Amino acid sequence: MDNHADVVPFVLDPSGRDVLGEAERIRALGPVARVELPGGVRAWAVSDQGLIRRLLVDPRVSKDAYQHWPAWINGEITPDWPLFPWVAVRNMLTAYGPDHRRLRGLSAGAFTARRVTALRPRIEEITGDLLDELAGLPREEPVDLRDRYTYQLPIRVICELFGIGDEGTRQEVARCVDALFNIGKAPEETVAAFPRLQQILRELVAEKRERPGDDLSSALIAARDDTSPLSEEELVDTLGLFVSAGHETTVNLLGNAIVALLTDPGQLGRVRDGDATWEDVIEEALRNQAPVPNLPLRFAVEDIDLGDGVTLRAGEAILVCYGAAGRDPLVHGPDAGRFDVTRPAKDHLTFGYGAHHCLGAPLARLEAAIALPALFERFPDLAMAPEPGGLLPLESFVSNGYRALPVRLAS
Repeated sequence: MDNHADVVPFVLDPSGRDVLGEAERIRALGPVARVELPGGVRAWAVSDQGLIRRLLVDPRVSKDAYQHWPAWINGEITPDWPLFPWVAVRNMLTAYGPDHRRLRGLSAGAFTARRVTALRPRIEEITGDLLDELAGLPREEPVDLRDRYTYQLPIRVICELFGIGDEGTRQEVARCVDALFNIGKAPEETVAAFPRLQQILRELVAEKRERPGDDLSSALIAARDDTSPLSEEELVDTLGLFVSAGHETTVNLLGNAIVALLTDPGQLGRVRDGDATWEDVIEEALRNQAPVPNLPLRFAVEDIDLGDGVTLRAGEAILVCYGAAGRDPLVHGPDAGRFDVTRPAKDHLTFGYGAHHCLGAPLARLEAAIALPALFERFPDLAMAPEPGGLLPLESFVSNGYRALPVRLAS
């Protein structure tokens, strides 16, 4: 492997028709491999879990395109690029160095463990309401569990957390987030979703400034470090990060766990028999089916020698492949691709590692720890409803889940 321009890159499928199979093929090329993103953009895909850990704590790796990606700085990346919003935002996801420490400190000060813990009764209430709605449907007819349950719970929770009370606004936020993640579906929708979501959040900020409440939006507006608050752009983009990541990741976590249990009843049996816990289910689902399998983008601040003749040159883009890392056979053995709730070690990097570890991870785990057992307790005979063509994946290589979850609530 080398850095020569004539190396033929692995072309990623934007539609995500086989996102984890593609991860296997990338890993077969080595711990790091040249890939081509939508629009012909080249990057290094890192699939080895050990190497990912090294790079995620390496100060020579940045997420700030404005400082460290020449293609961005030179104007080669335009707003019609499907991944533009992932790079253009100004929040802790894309910040580097002192800026990242400042933004993360302000965000962490608002998004506290106390605030997450306090959500438990409300999450339980929303879960109960959704299950009651499901119980009122005809038991013998197929139900789309994604539409009725796994999608509804996270968007209701995250919108309440941020004080987005209007139902119409909630649904529009959800549509924008879907478009930002489903980049293989309709690129023009992705391009339009970014400014629309920013507009919605600017209106929310203006409302909360006038009438602050006990919500995370108001807390972020009030947050400041020793010298300054979040700028308007940083505030809007930070809200966008929390709303989008807090929704999409949890939707996929819930759906992937449900499908894994229903397609392998023996796994569900181990949970019901007490041989495994719901925490085991959650961590194995996060490992085996990373909700965000590929996260754009990071950049080499300077040349990074990885050994074996591979050097990441300064300014080159890096794609972290969490889906591949979770199934790394060097970590999890030859059966790394198998979902197994009794697997002794379920180490994964699904929520990141190091300075950029996801602040919302405790909330996603809390929602899953409430929603999954409640569903299977309420509907003990829950089963997949066979559909022509089977389960269809989301149209994306950055989001790993299903477009629909057809089930029967009772046999």
